[in-house]
Amino acid sequence: MLEDKNQEKTSLSELGEFGLIRHLTKYFTTINSTTKKAIGDDCAVISSKEKETLITTDLLVEGVHFDLSYMPLKHLGYKAVIVNLSDVYAMNGIAEQITVSIAVSNRFSLEALEQLYAGIQLACETYKVDLVGGDTTSSTKGMLLSITAIGTANPKDIVYRDGAKPTDLIVVSGDLGGAYLGLQVLEREKQVFKVNPNNQPDLDAYSYIIERQLKPEARKDVIKILKELTVKPTSMIDISDGLSSEIMHICSQSNVGCKIYEDKLPLDPQVISTCEEFNIDSTMVALSGGEDYELLFTVSINDYEKIKGNPNLTVIGHITEKNQGMNLVTRANQEIELKAQGWNALKD
Repeated sequence: MLEDKNQEKTSLSELGEFGLIRHLTKYFTTINSTTKKAIGDDCAVISSKEKETLITTDLLVEGVHFDLSYMPLKHLGYKAVIVNLSDVYAMNGIAEQITVSIAVSNRFSLEALEQLYAGIQLACETYKVDLVGGDTTSSTKGMLLSITAIGTANPKDIVYRDGAKPTDLIVVSGDLGGAYLGLQVLEREKQVFKVNPNNQPDLDAYSYIIERQLKPEARKDVIKILKELTVKPTSMIDISDGLSSEIMHICSQSNVGCKIYEDKLPLDPQVISTCEEFNIDSTMVALSGGEDYELLFTVSINDYEKIKGNPNLTVIGHITEKNQGMNLVTRANQEIELKAQGWNALKD
């Protein structure tokens, strides 16, 4: 729910746009030396010498990307930052600044937005990024949230999607499918609540997958790990729309094919047990679930010895010549063509 119904609410009209911005951002401090001027002027000033600047933006719309009946506003603020930082890390860069723009209807009070910005601030502190600007305006219904992340990288370190070559290994961080299943659990409990508002769900058995949905983490640590291992990926992308969609992006832009091995897909035990409960195929969930925000990348086969055995990384396949296609190799050793069945925000 949005907030405690008995809590006294402050109308946003009492503050005005600039008063609201000052109120919501008064506890933010700057961390990065590249931030010369943050909030409070016509533009933010960011200085970056001898490095490339990375910029990415995501727009989140209530009812399309999030449901406030089970997404706490603090979690929403945190997640909205994370999904942008993940894109910067997917370029092998380091995020340093964000801007936040919101449009809200009059059903949101000041206290509700304080919760949203508390989540944004927690993400800024955790990932050491600075809030340097943004905008606020009104919405005729619901909430829209747009965040831009700005990062830097040495030119020689940047990794694009188009560098994968045949025989390269395909590697993924963490595990897959948890965020999708967390969403299924939350949607089920929402329907139960509609029927019986007095029902108190017991979600302890789903704590990991629900956290993967409501409070994901970006894999900044993997960028550090790869640097320490002296491994530079040949291509990289983050898993927002599903593993199959993302590897197809890499293959398309690199003009190659791939083989992904079903028995190599990393699955958490809670993902497996919840798939059994929902009667959903765990491989389908791993391939098409989305919102895991893990890093999917390719490395030269010569780097295998450096990455093997690392608990954060799993080799799930390899790159092939383009004419071999993009395939999943099943446990029965059959090859099935991969399809992009990940989430599509523009689909009706």
